[in-house]
Amino acid sequence: MNGQIKEIAMRLRGLRDMLNISVDEIATCCRVSAEEYEGFESGKKDIPVGVLENISKKYGISLTALLFGEEPHMKSFYLTRAGEGTAMERTRAYKYQALASGFTGRKADPFIVTIEPNAEEKPIHLNSHNGQEMNYVLEGKMLLSVGGHELTLNEGDSLYFDATLPHGMKALEGKTVKFLAVIL
Repeated sequence: MNGQIKEIAMRLRGLRDMLNISVDEIATCCRVSAEEYEGFESGKKDIPVGVLENISKKYGISLTALLFGEEPHMKSFYLTRAGEGTAMERTRAYKYQALASGFTGRKADPFIVTIEPNAEEKPIHLNSHNGQEMNYVLEGKMLLSVGGHELTLNEGDSLYFDATLPHGMKALEGKTVKFLAVIL
């Protein structure tokens, strides 16, 4: 696993220990088994953003603090210049660029998500989290699975959905996909 995932794993473990929360309690909050959660804390298993979103709400901290180790400080506005959002590459195929990481008390978490095409035919990895989500395709074509429905989204298409439903996406036609994801 890459270094960023190991850093997030260390933050998860430290927060859980500091707040004296059991693995079983936080795993239940994240809707995963205790064994799967322990894999996240060990840094050996990729941590879905939905899991991180659930943890941030449980601990009462921002998603940014979990992802990047810093609390946001801006209160009136936060400018993100093109290509300069705080980036996190969770796997080689999946990259997040936070667009509002420095704004405190935000009601939504917007990201530019880049999905690299996968040469192998692998099933879509599904995750879920509390709240709602909106995805708007900026470039490319992607398959988005939500609640058992598979939808093909092209540039300019968007989907707003209940994020508690299992959902995931993958790039189509062997080309990179970029989309705006807003988690509410």
